[in-house]
Amino acid sequence: MEKIAYVLLLIVALCWLLAMFVGMVAAFPMGLIGLVGIAGIGLLFIKVIRERLKNKEDDYYSKNIDK
Repeated sequence: MEKIAYVLLLIVALCWLLAMFVGMVAAFPMGLIGLVGIAGIGLLFIKVIRERLKNKEDDYYSKNIDK
């Protein structure tokens, strides 16, 4: 059930981002500012995910330390 909910939220988020992208392309000259902002946030998000996946210390604590 939880995985289905995550998939549905992912689909909604992707549709929302696609709608924003299309809207910003339609508002061409000023829409580029929004596209650059979305690209910056996306790159930072990718950086955070990569760092989290490579961090062995966080993995150790999440698996071995009692909560």
